Amino acid sequence: MSTYFERTGPLQELGSYPQWAQDMVEACEDARRSVVTHELWDRMREDRIEAVSTRNFMIGIWPVIERFPGYMAQSLLKTQYGRSPGDDMARRWLVRNIRVEQNHAEYWLHWAVGAGIPREDVLSGEMPRGADVLARWCEEVSAHDTLAAGMAATNYAVEGATGEWSQILYDSAAYHERFAPAQRTRSLRWLHLHADYDDTHPWEALEIICTLLGTRPSLDVVEHITECVRRSYISMRMLADICVAPSIAAEMNGVAVA
Repeated sequence: MSTYFERTGPLQELGSYPQWAQDMVEACEDARRSVVTHELWDRMREDRIEAVSTRNFMIGIWPVIERFPGYMAQSLLKTQYGRSPGDDMARRWLVRNIRVEQNHAEYWLHWAVGAGIPREDVLSGEMPRGADVLARWCEEVSAHDTLAAGMAATNYAVEGATGEWSQILYDSAAYHERFAPAQRTRSLRWLHLHADYDDTHPWEALEIICTLLGTRPSLDVVEHITECVRRSYISMRMLADICVAPSIAAEMNGVAVA
């Protein structure tokens, strides 16, 4: 029986994908929710976050933003045209989307400046302790693991969860009001791009992963892909914990959040 996968249902419906992929998504759901329901996002949109937490956020996530096209380039190097339908699909998608990512670092810097964090601090300021956890993992899996594992960890897991927390912030009128009207559109450009309800990147990545692995990959392969996705979510949650910690500590000590 053929194990080749070709999607026939809607792109953004989980039922369109093999059972192993559906099981993988379900197995990672608790880790994903720990990211997208993290209190950091509520604190940011409700202006209950200290300046040091905002700084930790902008500087702590910056290495991932700056290096994301590099992660995709490392995945691209693993493709070989004509080797398989999955390789060809991944090659086309990665080449196209590396170009899309090229301006996102600059948009992140605009957001940081609008939030009161100088550009120079983001580029060369001291990294909060432990905040490189996500960047180190993305670099490791993209450079040293399989094409499917790298794309699962970055383009599926990281991009997918990022789209969800971005939507939480972008939907908040109160958060928009924190930015000067003349600079608001410029400052929130990164959020706007990542908060698009119709963003298909993670789903497209999932389709590529399933095309690479087929309908019946070995149990070891499925368990490994699942662990890579979970590790991305856990790393994102750890980074969010680091960012929000100063604001939580301030409240516990009875200090008003500025």
